[in-house]
Amino acid sequence: MVSYEPLWKTMKQKDITTYTLIGKYKVLSKTIYNLKHNKHITTATLEKLCRILECTPNDIIEFTNEPQGKK
Repeated sequence: MVSYEPLWKTMKQKDITTYTLIGKYKVLSKTIYNLKHNKHITTATLEKLCRILECTPNDIIEFTNEPQGKK
């Protein structure tokens, strides 16, 4: 399953908030919702986040063996 846990760590390290993503970088609030709930995002969104955070996809997304919604 998909987890965006690395994203939250990367954002914290770079001192970027979800409000910054929405306000400054025009990331849709629906996209933030999807990220917070480990739901689908497009590869274009993944690429945009990589550019904003100056990182690689591995700094944003990881795959786990846990079913979605379980932690």
